[in-house]
Amino acid sequence: MNIALARAPIDSDLLSEFMARLDPINALADRTPGFVWRLQTEDGNSIAVRGFDNDRMIVNLSVWESIDHLTTFVYRSAHTEIMRRRREWFDRIGVHLALWWVPAGHLPTVAEAEERLAHLRKRGPTPYAFTFNRRFLGVDRLEINAELGCPA
Repeated sequence: MNIALARAPIDSDLLSEFMARLDPINALADRTPGFVWRLQTEDGNSIAVRGFDNDRMIVNLSVWESIDHLTTFVYRSAHTEIMRRRREWFDRIGVHLALWWVPAGHLPTVAEAEERLAHLRKRGPTPYAFTFNRRFLGVDRLEINAELGCPA
């Protein structure tokens, strides 16, 4: 999951170019090898989903078969242009991304994502929540939770 704090309302001129690119980038993700699922409303994106008690916070939540598949999409596709330009549209917010392993068939919730990000901010990368730079191999979720004293 990653979050972004919009510099202006979603329907503003400042975000118009970002919004125009959103559907094509989401379509690219949907057809990228290793993609499993992404959070979306009937609009086909997650812009209307609110999290972190902030109306300007955009939540992006997806499931991939592996970190390598996600890395390829994030850093080796048309998505990289969006990342290069993110400061035009979004404020800096510190830790804005958390990765974690989910069991096959599990679709994470925004509340779960908020919890994982909060854990990462507090404790740094652990098997419970980590980053691209500090990855952990897939391990049993209950084992991680018991070891770290985290919720099941």
